[in-house]
Amino acid sequence: MITSNQNSKIKLVRALLGRSKERREAGAFVVEGVRLVEEAVKGNWKFEFALFDETLGERGKLQVEGLRLKGVEVEEVSASVMKSISETETPQGILAVLEFTNPSTSSGQGLPIPQSPNFILILDQIRDPGNLGTLLRSAAASGVQAVLIPPETTDAFAPKVLRSGMGAHFKLPIHSMSWEEICKTTAGIQVFTADMYGRPCWETDLRQPIALIVGNEAEGVSESARKLANGKISIPMSDGTESLNAGVAGSVLMFEVMRQRAVNSE
Repeated sequence: MITSNQNSKIKLVRALLGRSKERREAGAFVVEGVRLVEEAVKGNWKFEFALFDETLGERGKLQVEGLRLKGVEVEEVSASVMKSISETETPQGILAVLEFTNPSTSSGQGLPIPQSPNFILILDQIRDPGNLGTLLRSAAASGVQAVLIPPETTDAFAPKVLRSGMGAHFKLPIHSMSWEEICKTTAGIQVFTADMYGRPCWETDLRQPIALIVGNEAEGVSESARKLANGKISIPMSDGTESLNAGVAGSVLMFEVMRQRAVNSE
C-alpha cells in the first residue's frame, strides 16, 4: 500500500493534474472516478497504472479486478493519500493515469479523425473548463465526428474538463492543432462561425459537410477563425436576450445540425 505523498506515482499524478505542460511532455493524463475509468476501459485506452483506496465501492472494485486481469498495474493507497491528490471534494476512491495514444489506432492523440468528415467542431478561445466539457459532451451526443482545439483554448484533458465531459473524451477524436493544421483538416467543407449577427440556424442548410466554430461569449471568435470561416449562423432568441454562454449556444447549434440531418434521412 502506498502511504507516502513522496511516492513517485503520487508525484506523477499530482504533476499531471496540475499542469498541461506536464501532460504534454508525459503523453499522459489522469481520470478520476468510477465512471470515467469505466468509459476509458470501454474505449480501449491504454492505462499506465491505477490507484484505489479502501473507500471504493463494489462497482469500482469490479473495475480494479478487470484492470488487473488486463495486466494493468493497480495499487492501493491510503485514504489520506487519495484525498491529497483528488480533484474532488469527495473522492470516489479510484483514479488512473492513461496514455494519450489509443492502442486501437496509430494516432498520437487517441481516436483518429475519420476520412472525409462531414461534421467537425472547432472550439476557439473556450477557456472555462465547464463550458469546454459541456461542449465535448454535446458533441459526442450530436454526432460530431472530430473536435479540433486551437492553441488559445483550455487544455481539453484538464481534470475539470474531463469531469464535465462525462466520458465524451473516450468517444470523440479530440485533437489539438494549429490554425494552419485546422485549415488543412477542414479543406473542402463549409465553415460556419457561431455569431449573433449570423443567419438564423434553422434557415441555413446544415445537412452539407460543415465545420462549426464556437468562440467564447465575451470575445467571440478569433481573427484566425474569422479568416477560416465562409459563413455565420446564429440562434434566434426572444427580445431582450443578448446571448447564451458558449456551452449552451454550441450545444443548440450542434443539435440543430443533428435535427436537420435526421429529417433529411426520413
